[in-house]
Amino acid sequence: MVRARPFLTLLTALLLALPGVTALSSAARAADADLVVNGGFESGLSGWSCTAATTVGSPVHSGGSALQATPAGSDYAQCAQTVTVQPGAQYTLSGYVRGSYVYLGASGTGTTDVSTWTQSAPDWQKLTTTFTTGASTTRVTIYTHGWYGTGAYYADDVSLVGPGGSTGQPPAAPAGLKAGTITSSSVALSWTAVTGATGYAVYRDGTKVQTVTGTSATVSGLSAATAYSFQVTAVNAAGESPKSAAVTATTTTGSSGGSTGLPTHALAGYLHASFANGSGYTRLADVPDSWDVIDLAFGEPTSTTSGDIRFNRCPVTECPNVESDADFKAAVKAKQAAGKKVLISIGGANGQVQLTTTAARDTFVSSVSNIIDTYGLDGLDIDFEGHSLSLDASDTDFRNPTTPVIVNLISALKTLKAKYGSKFVLSMAPETFFVQMGYQYYGTGKWGGQDPRCGAYLPVIYALRDDLTLLHVQDYNSGSIMGLDNQYHSMGGADFHIAMTDMLLTGFPVAGDANNVFPPLRPDQIAIGMPASVNAGNGYVAPAEVTKALDCLTKKANCGSYATHGTWPALRGLMTWSVNWDRYSNWEFQKNFDAYFG
Repeated sequence: MVRARPFLTLLTALLLALPGVTALSSAARAADADLVVNGGFESGLSGWSCTAATTVGSPVHSGGSALQATPAGSDYAQCAQTVTVQPGAQYTLSGYVRGSYVYLGASGTGTTDVSTWTQSAPDWQKLTTTFTTGASTTRVTIYTHGWYGTGAYYADDVSLVGPGGSTGQPPAAPAGLKAGTITSSSVALSWTAVTGATGYAVYRDGTKVQTVTGTSATVSGLSAATAYSFQVTAVNAAGESPKSAAVTATTTTGSSGGSTGLPTHALAGYLHASFANGSGYTRLADVPDSWDVIDLAFGEPTSTTSGDIRFNRCPVTECPNVESDADFKAAVKAKQAAGKKVLISIGGANGQVQLTTTAARDTFVSSVSNIIDTYGLDGLDIDFEGHSLSLDASDTDFRNPTTPVIVNLISALKTLKAKYGSKFVLSMAPETFFVQMGYQYYGTGKWGGQDPRCGAYLPVIYALRDDLTLLHVQDYNSGSIMGLDNQYHSMGGADFHIAMTDMLLTGFPVAGDANNVFPPLRPDQIAIGMPASVNAGNGYVAPAEVTKALDCLTKKANCGSYATHGTWPALRGLMTWSVNWDRYSNWEFQKNFDAYFG
């Protein structure tokens, strides 16, 4: 060993004497870096855009966390991140995976997109692939995903090694933040433009709630007579600026939904007015006074796309005890005199409504108006189910929908609200698939293949949020839904209702995108939808479980495994399918509501 040193020293000296050798090797080493943000998932899903994904503490390849993603239905649980790169440069993408059919790849390379995969990895296995960027490529998306119908897969320590792109510096913090128009549910904000910013993020009480490209934004979904603190950051390709100085604004008193005259806590129920089924027919006049909102089920279209809604009362052949039209109208007036609201509910399981054209939209408005005027009703309930609402593949922003059936429905409902004024009661009864499932999936998804109906109610609710009196999502006949704790929740107990309602009152990122948040609704707009009995639908819970859900949401007491993000004593109340089935069960649901709220 001692005799070898002079030769190695001489060789090193000769290499160093060659012009540029030291400079080139040092530059190459300095240029290469791991460009992936949070590649070990130690900061949750920060930096990633994922579907059906969460982070777990076991199994992990290194550190304390790893990605767990579960393909389901038409979604293969992709998790992706876009990174800044240099044109014409070589990159090595690698990561450790576990599970069946796990893929790792890169798209948008400007040359040949690449991927690598393993059919089976019972333990951690490293996947590696390389690519060269195109002559003008500055951004590449890397991803990992599973495959349809397989179980959960895991990924950890994902890296992309190569020369980093020239991103410059994050912009400076915005200045001049101020509040403009303030209502009972919204605050308008504006600020001074920042040089080099490509967008801005708006924070409410420290939580990012909106991203915009201009220098103004309106934050909605706020509670009346409540103080909020707002800040703004500027964003560009290099990152996000520090937060601006905070500005505080207090919303005005009153409800932006209009003076509908509902009690502080209300009980809503559907009355089988056009059919009987196994529960039997119940006359409107015989509905007890406990019911504050009575939804007449159902108005249905003459055809799926006609927009022509008809309300046909139950025939004598099916409902021998049905009242006359005169007695029915008199019962409507008597309920209203007692402070109750009687609405026509449109849709139901058999009433598919697709307003595909503006002509259908206008027919919808005129035909629904005719029903309301004929019977002297207080408003309208939208119970679109099945295939009534779905999103076009190009429709990806719930704030700015482009799908005709969505756009035309929003327009029709705004027209009806404007026609009848502030006392017009507007409610909606979507299924969980169309609302809370939007936390994981929205429409066909960024990469296609998902059910286009998923989350399709979100743009309707968002557009009508200042006109909406009640949202009572059907927490029944539902599959398992992921809550804000990134755990799946199933029907059958208080936990499901707590998790689903917390999502509406807290707000949630749509399709896992932290920059695309569906804002919370006011608690006075929310009623929890439940079946009245075991005969009424899947998902029945006993009165004791109903009480647990109400205790947790209104008092933060008697909670189970799900931790709520707030306490909402102003929660409006409960909705049930149906008045008829509750009567069939000796008014169990109504009695429990009365006992709880008095």
